[in-house]
Amino acid sequence: MYKKIFFHSLTAGVLSALAAIIYNRIYFFSTMADFSKILNTGSLIGLNMAICLLAGFLFWAIQRLLKKRGEPAFNFLFSILSFAAVIIPISATLPLDIQFPELFPGLAVPMVFFPAIAWYTARPLFAYQ
Repeated sequence: MYKKIFFHSLTAGVLSALAAIIYNRIYFFSTMADFSKILNTGSLIGLNMAICLLAGFLFWAIQRLLKKRGEPAFNFLFSILSFAAVIIPISATLPLDIQFPELFPGLAVPMVFFPAIAWYTARPLFAYQ
């Protein structure tokens, strides 16, 4: 079971990183606001992969503790943590040389939800139990 959870986490990480990179490019071309000093391709990939792998470990732990009620409990917790994480890009202090700092939340806030969306999207591909 841990192997399936690991591959689910890996798949979700790749999907969310890909979505974040695509969204970053679309946002740049639509606003011409360059935030590559803060959110570059490497940081987007690393952050999305780390969050999804951490979510996989958390899912495994909750599943092990709560058995049949583990998945709903994890889904609720992951959703709540995603909404709570919105405060991070809103309260971020940007360097003074960044142009259009008021546009940063428009880029980063939707990206906060990408790992959860990718996790829920990839879930039907991996049958546990």
